Amino acid sequence: MLFLCRMHRCLIYLILLAAFPLQAQLLPTYGDSRTATTGWQFLKIAPDARSSGLGETYLAVADDMGSLFWNAAGLTQLDSNRWHTMVAHTAYPADIQQYFGGVVWRLDENTLLGASLQYLDAGEMPVTTEFMPLGNGQTFRPVNMAAAFSWAQVLTNAFSFGITLKYVREDLATVHNQNVLLDLGFQYDIGIANTRFAVGLSNFGFNTTPAGEITYLSITDTTTQVDFEDVGVPTVFRLGFAWDAVKTDIHMLTAAAQLNHPTDNNETYSLGVEYGWKQLLFVRTGYQFATDLSAWPAFGFGLQLQRYFGRIQLDYGFQVLPQLGPVNRIGLQIGW
Repeated sequence: MLFLCRMHRCLIYLILLAAFPLQAQLLPTYGDSRTATTGWQFLKIAPDARSSGLGETYLAVADDMGSLFWNAAGLTQLDSNRWHTMVAHTAYPADIQQYFGGVVWRLDENTLLGASLQYLDAGEMPVTTEFMPLGNGQTFRPVNMAAAFSWAQVLTNAFSFGITLKYVREDLATVHNQNVLLDLGFQYDIGIANTRFAVGLSNFGFNTTPAGEITYLSITDTTTQVDFEDVGVPTVFRLGFAWDAVKTDIHMLTAAAQLNHPTDNNETYSLGVEYGWKQLLFVRTGYQFATDLSAWPAFGFGLQLQRYFGRIQLDYGFQVLPQLGPVNRIGLQIGW
């Protein structure tokens, strides 16, 4: 009983601590969206196809390998297999590619350890100058990378939490920036009408200063810059709620809602729905509200196969982003 009291006290404290940054955003911003005030923007790109199909309404739904990105506490919902792996690919317009891979090891019934790698490659780009707007014959390749380690723990039948520590790096031409960030999250089974509640804080860390040098060309001279301003981190606070409206051996219908509070933009809200038939076929849709640019709803589907060695899960997600076009995601998960 004493342990449960302490656990619930810690839970309340975590909610209050995570909700503190909301004060500035819940009040009117008077048009100040703070867009483009942080670096490492690739950390806000969902790498997995399932969450993409749900309109990224996934914090409280997370129960598979996508939890490595969204909420490590969701790893505790994985089946009893000892090992789980995942690979995923996102294809953006302009030949921008994102890759994601992860592995999770079940240490015991209540503890899981995971590792993941997220990599965004923008492809070769020409170096342009004021006098050569079409390119000077040189090229550069912007790349972004995040290597993470996660720990998920079951505390009670209803409550679990997760922590992720990640090393992130951005390379742009001859300048690079690196940092160490922290993710915190928990899931709580309310115990009423198949409902779940989740809180997540992603990309928490300190500002860092880029290193390297860059040369500017002018009419009469060249200038080399080696000093840069500090770059902030794209911290995001999320609240999620999920409800299994229908839950039988044949049909499963899950509805989810989520609040997203980034430090570098306005709050957004999202809704998602997933229907499953015999735990075999799944269809999904979702929509994000209050974004800077309106977009079409997201769609997706999934397939799960129970094999003698474990489970195979294949997911596909599709989004149409304004001014960018269609975005396709595909992911494969295997447990054994």
